[in-house]
Amino acid sequence: MATSSPILRAEALEKTYPPLTSGAPGLTLFRDLSLEVAPGEMVAVVGQSGAGKSTLLHLMAALDRPTTGNVYVGETEVTALTPRQQSAFRNRQIGYVWQFHYLLPEFTALENAAMPLLARGVAKSEALAAAETWLARVGLAGRGHHRSGELSGGEQQRVSIARALVTQPRLLLADEPTGDLDTTTSTQVFELLQQLHREQGLASLIVTHNLDFAARCDRVLRLKGGQLHPA
Repeated sequence: MATSSPILRAEALEKTYPPLTSGAPGLTLFRDLSLEVAPGEMVAVVGQSGAGKSTLLHLMAALDRPTTGNVYVGETEVTALTPRQQSAFRNRQIGYVWQFHYLLPEFTALENAAMPLLARGVAKSEALAAAETWLARVGLAGRGHHRSGELSGGEQQRVSIARALVTQPRLLLADEPTGDLDTTTSTQVFELLQQLHREQGLASLIVTHNLDFAARCDRVLRLKGGQLHPA
């Protein structure tokens, strides 16, 4: 694990949702929550359902804004960016793997993996070439012209990993990336994430309910009572 300046840093985060009805209390998920993830470090976050693990990742990825506090990726304070700036920053610096693959069914695996580059305005030929390289790296060479419905669950998630990493981000965020897969496929996908994490020198923050997988990360944090605690 590297000891240089963190790639991901969250400071004094609070996230409070307003009450649904007048006079009811609001919901505070986090209060004074801080976190650092160094280059080359893979950190797992575990916790009970409803503790706010997915919301935490959304804040780290600038998909949501904290009520108070700041999130930095490298030296960039992503919470201070406009929504348009945040979108462009995510496209270049952050790879995100969801529990569900969210592949576009009308497009091929190759086209799905190329989407972040195409959205950036990269030439189609260059984007597809990069996507083809990444599909090979996730073990899907020769499957690029299949649509998502023609792929197994594990293959679909591998395409989503290729899509997350095709932009060569510094930070990888994964929200229950094996949650929809059977035991054998889950192990294969998690081992693939570990391999790519090491090869790319990423900073990775992984939300998982699988304690065996969490234990294989560099550090395990438990989200409880709005705070992160060493597990």
